[in-house]
Amino acid sequence: MCPIFSEALDAYVDAHATPLEPLLQENREETYASLSSPQMIAGPVVGQVLRLLVSLAAPRLVLEIGTFTGYSALAMAGGLPPDGRIVTCELSPERAAFAQGYFDRSPWADRIDVRVGPALDTVEALDGPFDFVFIDADKDGYTGYYEAVVPKLSPRGVIAVDNTLSGGDVVDPGDERDRVMAAFNDHVHADERTENVLLSVRDGVTLIRLAG
Repeated sequence: MCPIFSEALDAYVDAHATPLEPLLQENREETYASLSSPQMIAGPVVGQVLRLLVSLAAPRLVLEIGTFTGYSALAMAGGLPPDGRIVTCELSPERAAFAQGYFDRSPWADRIDVRVGPALDTVEALDGPFDFVFIDADKDGYTGYYEAVVPKLSPRGVIAVDNTLSGGDVVDPGDERDRVMAAFNDHVHADERTENVLLSVRDGVTLIRLAG
């Protein structure tokens, strides 16, 4: 996977995003220091994008598919309205426990509900409607997650999907991950139920809403 931006431009973009709370910086640092695949963390730019989107949407129910270490859930929680809450799905009990430790230390501990297990099972068990959905989990599962949440999206709901540029390689997919992501992008773009825009933010963030 090739980087979309140079390291210098990456650093510049990071430096020009309003920083989130010190707890999130601590979460990021510990993620890189102690966990495998730390690059999966959303990071400060995507975190700030998510917070701004949640602040604008004022959702009552946020669904996150892919908790990882909790950074993105914490970023979104800071933008919730007073009656808002987040249900976040994580397959790994170890990662869920890591994230829960940070949730418990945050001002939003009673507003973040971690569900451990297959995300599709959690989505099926929830009535919705979802006002905001963030998908950032196993890439092979993206299309299934999308299909599961669209019928439960509220009329003004928004879905944000991370990593949809796959390092820029969706243009000419070179491996299975790139092909999976390109196929997902095509699937969403062809869906007449929804409208979408793919933003060149970091590794690509697609925003989706119901059509009409």
